[in-house]
Amino acid sequence: MKKVLIFGGTGFVGTQVCEKLNQLASCRITVATRRSSNARHLAVLPMVDVAEVNLNDASALAALVAGHDAVVNLIAILHGSEEAFQKVHVQWPLALVRACRAAGVRRIVHISALGASTDSASKYQRSKARGEAALLGSGLDVTVLRPSVIFGADDKFLNTFANLQKVFPLIPLAGSRARFQPVWVGDVASAVVQCLQERRTIGEIYEACGPEVFTLKQLVQLAGRYAGVNHGRGRPVIGLPDALARVQAFFMELAPGDPVLSRDNLDAMKTDNVASGQLPGLQALGITPAALAAVAPTYLGARGLRSVLMLKRKTAGRF
Repeated sequence: MKKVLIFGGTGFVGTQVCEKLNQLASCRITVATRRSSNARHLAVLPMVDVAEVNLNDASALAALVAGHDAVVNLIAILHGSEEAFQKVHVQWPLALVRACRAAGVRRIVHISALGASTDSASKYQRSKARGEAALLGSGLDVTVLRPSVIFGADDKFLNTFANLQKVFPLIPLAGSRARFQPVWVGDVASAVVQCLQERRTIGEIYEACGPEVFTLKQLVQLAGRYAGVNHGRGRPVIGLPDALARVQAFFMELAPGDPVLSRDNLDAMKTDNVASGQLPGLQALGITPAALAAVAPTYLGARGLRSVLMLKRKTAGRF
């Protein structure tokens, strides 16, 4: 592994992947982006180059892919219409396959999602499953990672629920009984690196999950406690019945920006977002996943330099 091209490298997970790969003396990383300004925070990494590209230009895409040893695909959306999910999660992987074939690049590591299934009630999860199938059926050397909900210092999950509790005296919560197995972003990034380094992972699907299972209600409560809201007690969390949950999700969809919750999210939560036990997990990659309690308090509670140093100490030596 000498040259790795990353799509989606400027985002939450992608930034961590770039930082992990940057630690390898033998690796040069190219981050593809529509606008180089999106990658300003990666400029401090000496082994990272930024390349602007129009993903809809097949010839430009193939030219960019050429000369690389492997490609990592992190491009995804969490909310959208059936058409939007199809475009990002299915049509884009197909375009990537064509570009890799044209450039003679075989190795792809793809980030999917836990619960991806063509039988899912969720448009998001159905599209993720179709994208996986397009890649795994391409004849290229593909590895798929399926993470559960991902937490970390810049997440939009625990941070969002912690911030809501700083504003509102109680939290009415849709899908409160849904179960998750949250995984630390650093462990997902390490899994990407391990997959790139080990050819035995080709053709495999790995479930990237943390060591513990929580209901959504428990996760919201912990977010408030770790953030020190209400003297460390957090706010009361009230689970909503299904009918009211869908009403809440509908109105959240109308708000500007990405919604905290959508009706498609509720459809996804009809199936627990936990490891199936039928596929290999992080342990099969030599990774012992970090517990939520070991990481989340360092960024939800303690702030500034001290919290960063605490996190580094807790995760020192982890790859």
